[in-house]
Amino acid sequence: MSTSERLIESTRELLWERGYVGTSPKAILERAGAGQGSMYHHFKGKPDLALAAIRRTAEETRAVAAGVLDGPGTPYERVEAYLRRERDVLRGCPIGRLTMDPDVIDSAELRAPVDETLDWIRERIAGIVEEGKEQGQFAPSLDGEEIAAAVVATVQGGYVLARASGSPAAFDAGVRGLLSLLAPRPA
Repeated sequence: MSTSERLIESTRELLWERGYVGTSPKAILERAGAGQGSMYHHFKGKPDLALAAIRRTAEETRAVAAGVLDGPGTPYERVEAYLRRERDVLRGCPIGRLTMDPDVIDSAELRAPVDETLDWIRERIAGIVEEGKEQGQFAPSLDGEEIAAAVVATVQGGYVLARASGSPAAFDAGVRGLLSLLAPRPA
């Protein structure tokens, strides 16, 4: 792995663990095993490196979500697969974590990949819900955008509840509750 790749990956991990303010250039260099001038050789500074790391996290998050949402199965099964996919629930969401960071939210540039990713997930789920309505699997009265917002809110809120309690049980309960509300209508 190149030095710039090690810097990006180390920054991604540190942003997830500590947030933007808690991620110092020194910590990045130590985690990456890079020399003192390496960051400034490859990046303009911490904000530039953080943006590269956030973009990478956003790309990975979308790729993982697409792998499930665009996979096989009925619309309900794909939403279920997204909600039940393997997650490190107690660690939280690397994208959701960034929304709690005032320095990321205050920067339009740093916030953009976060917002774009959450929008992409909502749009993709809304499309799946509309597909399910067309197939008669979901009630015609459901609004795809509202259900998509509820799915994303359940995931992000589930992370918060699980982290607060120190147990994935709260996340799992939220997922089960939402799935019971979305369960396909009998034919």
